Amino acid sequence: MKRILITGGAGFVGSNLALHLRAALDPAIDIIALDNLHRRGSELNVARLEDAGVRFLRGDVRDPASFPSGRFDLLVECSAEPSVMAGSDGAVDYLFDTNLVGLYHCLERCRRDGAGLVFLSTSRVYPIGALEAHPWRETETRFEWLETGAAIGPSGVREALAMDGARSLYGTTKLAGEMLVEEYRAAFGLRAVVDRCGVIAGPWQFGKVDQGVVSLWAMAHVFGRTLHYVGYGGEGKQVRDVLHVDDLALLVADQLANLEAWDGFVGNVSGGASNAASLCELTALCREHAGRAIEIGRIAETRPNDLRIYVGDCARLISRTEWRPRRGVAAIVADTVRWVCDHRRQLEALGA
Repeated sequence: MKRILITGGAGFVGSNLALHLRAALDPAIDIIALDNLHRRGSELNVARLEDAGVRFLRGDVRDPASFPSGRFDLLVECSAEPSVMAGSDGAVDYLFDTNLVGLYHCLERCRRDGAGLVFLSTSRVYPIGALEAHPWRETETRFEWLETGAAIGPSGVREALAMDGARSLYGTTKLAGEMLVEEYRAAFGLRAVVDRCGVIAGPWQFGKVDQGVVSLWAMAHVFGRTLHYVGYGGEGKQVRDVLHVDDLALLVADQLANLEAWDGFVGNVSGGASNAASLCELTALCREHAGRAIEIGRIAETRPNDLRIYVGDCARLISRTEWRPRRGVAAIVADTVRWVCDHRRQLEALGA
């Protein structure tokens, strides 16, 4: 292994992964982070990357001519338009050109170079109707799925869930990407791993309403901003599982180092039921660690493509590795709040 390309390498996941690999691997291994800096805040990661010895290249997966020259051994595809609301206004070009055409260019580069691939997909590949229709119960602070013997239960969604139905335009681009990866494996012998990631959180995530909920909540509490519980009656009982970005980096590093053993894996990579929280539970943790209570508004109407619950059952993943998430939700919130406090001036100047 001599050269690794990380697309979306100045984004939240890509930059943290690049820094983890740079610290863990032989300094002689060349690590290049390719990014178009489309997401506001990603420009702050460029100096972090370069200071650590990661080469940064301004480029775009939509334009294969902007890829670095020379052969690569491994490619980690982190680039994406990650918002589940993308395309809902009819503007679909960037979404499809990045998530599908961009992945195609990455696959072609891997085919040319004989490189292995780790593709970061999403839990949003699962159909919304099936997730929303599954029986649930309401507790004082959250919604919970019931056990029915189906592919959804208290431990989360399993990969055996039937995939019929709509999943948002974003989710569709990622599912189509998974299918492209599998076709390249069958047609060209591509060695590839597909990780269906749930909510990833931690320092250096510039959260927005539609993506990055933990950092959005942490920044609002530190800066004293107003938030809203949106949908499902406005009670804040929607649940997501959460995985620290550093825990994800540990897993991806193992997959890259042992690609022959991981080749063909398609599965959930999530915090799981033990690392799940509702919005109102997240509020309580942010209040505790930021030392501030803020105003939380309530909007009862549910937005299109929203989910009452998402928890990923990672039994398929856990069955083949000793890797486990090391940080729970409270530790993730504490880590994120600390980062916001330490970089308050930068974040305020950015308007984050």
